[in-house]
Amino acid sequence: MRDELIAALAGRAERALELQSGLTSFPALAPESGGEGEEKKAVWLEERLRSFGLTDIEHVDAPDARVPSGKRPNMIVRVPGRTGRMLWVLAHLDVVPPGDFSLWNSDPWTVTRDPADPDLIYGRGVEDNQQAAVSAILVAAELKEKGITPELGLGIILVADEETGNKYGIEYVLAQRPDLISADDLVMVPDYGTKDGTLIEVAEKSTLWVKVTVTGRQCHASTPDEGKNALVAASDMILHVQGEVEARFADRNPLFTPDRSTIAPTRHDANVPNVNTIPGKDIFFVDSRILPHYDLDDVLAAMRTFMEGIAEKHGVSVELEVVNREAGPAPTPVDSPVVAALKDAVFKVYGIRCHEGGVGGGTVAKQFRVRGIAAAVWCRVLDNCHVPNESARLSHAVGDAQVYAHMLFTH
Repeated sequence: MRDELIAALAGRAERALELQSGLTSFPALAPESGGEGEEKKAVWLEERLRSFGLTDIEHVDAPDARVPSGKRPNMIVRVPGRTGRMLWVLAHLDVVPPGDFSLWNSDPWTVTRDPADPDLIYGRGVEDNQQAAVSAILVAAELKEKGITPELGLGIILVADEETGNKYGIEYVLAQRPDLISADDLVMVPDYGTKDGTLIEVAEKSTLWVKVTVTGRQCHASTPDEGKNALVAASDMILHVQGEVEARFADRNPLFTPDRSTIAPTRHDANVPNVNTIPGKDIFFVDSRILPHYDLDDVLAAMRTFMEGIAEKHGVSVELEVVNREAGPAPTPVDSPVVAALKDAVFKVYGIRCHEGGVGGGTVAKQFRVRGIAAAVWCRVLDNCHVPNESARLSHAVGDAQVYAHMLFTH
C-alpha cells in the first residue's frame, strides 16, 4: 500500500498546481496587514477538500471582530489509520503582503509558471506556507481516492494568523483542544526549510528585543560642554554591548549557527533634525538571540548593568524597555520518534541524509514544544518567503507529500 501511494503521488504535479493556483488567488492578509483575514481562502479550500472525499473536517474558528466574517478560520482534517496514532502536519493559510508591486514580474495573486522551467511557479504564498498545505492535502486526497488505510492516521491542521502572532491560529486551537495531540503522535511543522532539504530544525533560540532610551541634556553644538550628548553615550553602548554582554553568556551549542548567543544593535531612531544641536535624547534597539538554556531575566539584567555603567560614565540616564520577549522552548530530542521517522522518509524519497539543527528565529513548532510535544520542522523549499517573486517547485510539493506518505507507515 505504501508503494502504491507513493507511486500515485508521483503523478500529482498538476493537482499541486491547481491547488496552488486556487490558494494564491485569495489575498489572505491579517487585519494588521490591511486585509480581511483568511475566511474566503478557507471556504474555497474546504470545498476542494470535500470534493476529494475528505469529510472529517473540524472547525476551531477564533472570534475576531476586526474581519468581515467575524472569525479566523482554523480547520482540522483527518484521515484515519489502522492504529490510533496520528501524523499531524501543520500549515497556515495567511500570507504576508506582496510589498512593492513594481518589484514583481507577474501578478502576485496569480500563480505564474516559469516558461523555461515549468516545475517552477511564482506567486505570493506559494512557499510560505501553501506548499506545506498542498503536500499534506495531496496525501490525504490520494488515501481517500485509492482507499488506502495507512498505519498512522493523517491529521492536517490548517490555521490562521501565523504571520502576525498565532493568537487566532495554532495558539487558539491548542487552547481549545488541549487533547488534540496524543503522546505517541508524530508532529510535523513545515514552517522552515532549506534548498537542499538537509536540515531538520529541532531547536530555536530565545528572542529578546530591547528599546534603549538614553537621556542627556540638549544644547547648541557650538557649546557642547553645556550639554550631555545622548548620541555619544548611546554610541558607546552600541559599540560595546555585543562584546560585553555576549561574553557573560559564552556557552556554545553546535545545534545552532552561529553556535552562541548573539547580541546585535539594530535600529536607530532619528534624534535632532538639525546639525548644530547636541541631542538630549537618543533611542536605539538591540536584538538578542539567546541559547534556550539561559534565563532571559539574567540577560536583561546583564544588559541593564552594562548600559547603566556607560550612562554613568557619560553623565546621562538610560532606560531599557522590552518590546519582544519569547523564551525558547526545550528542543525536540534528536532521537525522538518524529525525527527518526522523518530522516528515514527523506532519505528514501530524496536520497538526502538530514542532520538536526537549531535556528535563531521562532517557528510555529514552539507552540507544540512549550506543551511538551516533540515537533520536527522540515520541508524542501527554495527559501525565498516574503520576497517579491516568491517561488516554489511543484516537484518539492510532490516530494514532500511522498515523505509524509512514508511516515504514515512508521511502526
